[in-house]
Amino acid sequence: MDELPGALGTSASLALRMGQTVFSSASLLLMCVDVDFYSYTSFCYLVTVMGLVIPWSLTLLAVDAFSVFIRRLPRQPRIISVVIVGDLVLSFLLLAAASSTASVTDILRDAGRAYCPAKLCGRYQLSAAMAFLSWSLTVSASLFNLWILPSL
Repeated sequence: MDELPGALGTSASLALRMGQTVFSSASLLLMCVDVDFYSYTSFCYLVTVMGLVIPWSLTLLAVDAFSVFIRRLPRQPRIISVVIVGDLVLSFLLLAAASSTASVTDILRDAGRAYCPAKLCGRYQLSAAMAFLSWSLTVSASLFNLWILPSL
């Protein structure tokens, strides 16, 4: 069970981290295209969480890239534990941010065009969708690492 696909240091983990980074960056960019996002707390929360997720994903992307392309790093239980806890905490924050953003966007869309024009609400919905995709990759990476932890 030493080479579990998706565990830290594998090519599958590299793909998961790349997807996290891409979807998180897309969500952040879609939310920040308009300057009115700061009017709603849930949108600010999503931007704040993405500000935490993107550096975390980029750091682990660099670790995975180094491990896959240059030299395989030894797996240490403490490092894997930190990665698992970081992924779990960020996945809970990310799920909360994506859910609240989707809910507020739905409420604004139902309220009418005065609160949220169609183009702007579409961007907010797409941003929430990208956040949900990023969450799914984050929680799957966490579960893969959690699965390999007892064998170390």
